Amino acid sequence: MSDETSDTPGPKATGTSYSTGASFGAETTYGGQLGATVSSGGASFGESTPSADTAPASAPAGGNVIKDVTTQTFMAEVIEASRSGPVIVDFWAPWCGPCKQLGPIIEKAVAGARGSVTLAKMDIEENPDVARQMGIQSIPAVVAFVDGRPADAFMGAKPESEVKAFVDKLAAANPTPEMADMEAAMNEAATMAGAGDHAGAAEQYASILAREPGNLDALAGLGHCYLAVGEMAMAEEIVGKIPEEHRQDGPIAALAKAIEHGHAAAELGDIEPLAKTVESEPNNHQARFDYAIALNAAGQREEAAAQLIEIVRKDRKWNDDGARTQLVEFFETWGNADPATMSGRRALSSVLFS
Repeated sequence: MSDETSDTPGPKATGTSYSTGASFGAETTYGGQLGATVSSGGASFGESTPSADTAPASAPAGGNVIKDVTTQTFMAEVIEASRSGPVIVDFWAPWCGPCKQLGPIIEKAVAGARGSVTLAKMDIEENPDVARQMGIQSIPAVVAFVDGRPADAFMGAKPESEVKAFVDKLAAANPTPEMADMEAAMNEAATMAGAGDHAGAAEQYASILAREPGNLDALAGLGHCYLAVGEMAMAEEIVGKIPEEHRQDGPIAALAKAIEHGHAAAELGDIEPLAKTVESEPNNHQARFDYAIALNAAGQREEAAAQLIEIVRKDRKWNDDGARTQLVEFFETWGNADPATMSGRRALSSVLFS
């Protein structure tokens, strides 16, 4: 039976094609001011099968977190098992093209969850009863069970980023010790970066990447460390090795935007002349805007936000609300937890709603 068959008994295939053969290249040593070494280790995105380099080294064996289930084992391995932790059921069939695309993607995401989520794969051609009882009309269909009940679901093939977000949401509610350890390591790196210890933060991010090559948060963190010490080319190299679909949102998108800000600041030249212009021409909004861009590139985030908020306070409509738009872009780049973001949002709200 061909993948395009639509009149097959039972659920029909749906979804769109998703495939990328892109992968990080060979080991790259980032020297310069940071002296950190990070291996990209062949971490890949969207390949047909997860490799040993892609999955975390300490992830449980596939047989523990990924298994085939039947109508007879469904109650024990899905319903009862979900009382101890989330179980994701992938309803598929051998003739379903989109199922073949989704399968490796969701297996990779579950393997990366370090044992906090289990994947149960059910061939609905061999075991049609459960899908029929659940009213599933098309495949691939993915249903997450928690505490013995369906808790979340999606239909059709999805991009890897969406599948990972689906799995991560479930994993976050059932963290394993390794997940907690990785989160602590990421928080420590972020704390060091926030305190200005970019070399220490870079080493921590490199350590995380040694354990989990392809961790986008760690890669972005490392890129921001390079930006902080003026090594923009190194940050650009990180972004350049990541497939395009992973640059559209999330931490890599924020890193790419920060690189854009860095280029814009470089074109403005030295920061001191900009500061003097703002001081002598307080109503020169373009000069103040440029000054904010330069301040941000210099790591003076709170002062950069203050300059843009001053423009909003004096003339909200200037440059089609350009100051507020730029400030919101800064917030997205800095992240919600950054102190400059939190204080900036409060100050902006005070101006907008006063």
